[in-house]
Amino acid sequence: MVKNTEKQALRGASLSSVQRKYLLRGLTEPGGKLPLFDKNGQRINPKTIKACIDRGYAEPWFNNPLKPDWLVCKLTDAGRKAVE
Repeated sequence: MVKNTEKQALRGASLSSVQRKYLLRGLTEPGGKLPLFDKNGQRINPKTIKACIDRGYAEPWFNNPLKPDWLVCKLTDAGRKAVE
């Protein structure tokens, strides 16, 4: 049986261009680590990160004790399928 997040990923459901760019960065990073900052050094909007988590495209990797408000995430299999 295919999970709902897998169904969304298979059809690339509801990915904005900003979310897509964010997730694409995880394809080339070890372990699928997703960035905290964009290529211009600006912090990734937490709404973008949370939207990707809510859709199952990203998952929290670990908590940063020095910056607990920063969401350190990695790409999920569903996220990888959505952008490949």
